[in-house]
Amino acid sequence: MKTTLSFALCAVFAVACAAGSDDETNPTSSGGSGSGGEAGGPSSDGGSGAGFQEGGGGEGGSGYVPKPEVFGHSKSTLYKLNPETKDVGIVAPFNGCGDDIVDLAIDAESHIFAATDTALFRIDAESAACTKVADGSYPNSLSFVPAGTLDPNEEALVGFLDDQYVRIDVETGDVTEIGSPWNNTYVSSGDVVSVKNGPTYLTIKDADPDTMDCGDCLVEINPTTGAIVKEYGDIGYDRVFGAAFWAGSVYGFTNGGDIFEMVIENNQLTTHTIATPQGLSFWGAGSTTSAPPIPR
Repeated sequence: MKTTLSFALCAVFAVACAAGSDDETNPTSSGGSGSGGEAGGPSSDGGSGAGFQEGGGGEGGSGYVPKPEVFGHSKSTLYKLNPETKDVGIVAPFNGCGDDIVDLAIDAESHIFAATDTALFRIDAESAACTKVADGSYPNSLSFVPAGTLDPNEEALVGFLDDQYVRIDVETGDVTEIGSPWNNTYVSSGDVVSVKNGPTYLTIKDADPDTMDCGDCLVEINPTTGAIVKEYGDIGYDRVFGAAFWAGSVYGFTNGGDIFEMVIENNQLTTHTIATPQGLSFWGAGSTTSAPPIPR
């Protein structure tokens, strides 16, 4: 069962309508459907519009409560999904990043960091404006991990270079290897996502493109070492370049424009397609580490 999606453009996100895109068409209505591992879906009707509910709490610190939102992006445009209503909207085209955005990550207070092939940026969540942090070469899979994981007092920005887990300093942009490569038949395929008091998930694929065992699989990793600790098998979608998390569910974003929800129950993975407009292309996704770890 597909959830209903209401995709708002000029009426709500007018800033995005003035800019074109070279990797997706500007959709004007909901429509289209995901492909791949749909195995039933939620009974929600998907909400009634593209507005996003406000969360409670303060603007930072231990009392921070995030809005129900996860972010996806193409190489040139930032999008937002409300995981409670399944509404999707354009935030804005990236402004000032220069090269294509390859992935983003969001910390506990919903600050967005993003990488291109040549630089690390801060991204404004309302305007998608880019502020450079440092030049360098960065992974195309990024996430923050909670304080107490790699640093006793601070969150850490992490990613994967194939099968090597790395940490990125958000002040200097320096990249440091963490743990050892897996040295198995898999590499990171698209994205990693972590949540406080919850798991850390990663999408992986066969290192050999001629091998068909895992086009895109979901695994849980140890966020301290990067080691794979649990495997959930093939997702049923290819080129899953983005992953996000909210209230017990993982959200996948594909290069072909699909968005889908992954639910794990009794160690079994089930996917539910979320309807999206035709013509989109996702290069990455992310969510705050303050996302609720279980349904609320």
